[in-house]
Amino acid sequence: MSRIGKNPISFPSGVSIDVSKGNLVTVKGPKGELTQQVSPDMGINIEDGEITVTRPSNSKRHRSFHGLYRSLIANMVEGVTNGYELSLEVVGVGYRAENNGNLLILTLGFSHPIYFMVPQEVSVETISAKGKAPIVKLTSMDKQLIGQIAAKIRAFRKPEPYKGKGIKFVGEELRRKAGKTAAKK
Repeated sequence: MSRIGKNPISFPSGVSIDVSKGNLVTVKGPKGELTQQVSPDMGINIEDGEITVTRPSNSKRHRSFHGLYRSLIANMVEGVTNGYELSLEVVGVGYRAENNGNLLILTLGFSHPIYFMVPQEVSVETISAKGKAPIVKLTSMDKQLIGQIAAKIRAFRKPEPYKGKGIKFVGEELRRKAGKTAAKK
């Protein structure tokens, strides 16, 4: 059984954490500020540069919340100190990606280009090198938001199993299928 919730979260000196009435956790750091509403049942203790999340009982609901909120707070601390970065690769002949500020323009073999406005909290950058697939780089301090935006971009053209064309995460292993075999004589 997992014991993620019992692990304390240590945070660096440049990060300040505030737990207000109603268990609203606010984490401020060099990259910005994030807030998360925590269940009122859970206890949050801050002492000696560490945060611990405690549960009132051993019920299934409290056990699941224990690990969840501990992970969410740890992700917030990591986000405001270092931030998160995700890279997507656009694979396919004639497939292109470019950005104009936070407007992402994708050409993915449809009859029209796809315009996708990325939220202000996420910065987008496109890298195009000759002979290589274009790469879309997303950076943000909010892990949930950056994952959601990456999933939306990937959904425009998911990688297909035969040639591997589409939008995939950099380093993602695709399950490939064999194509049609030659007819028997």
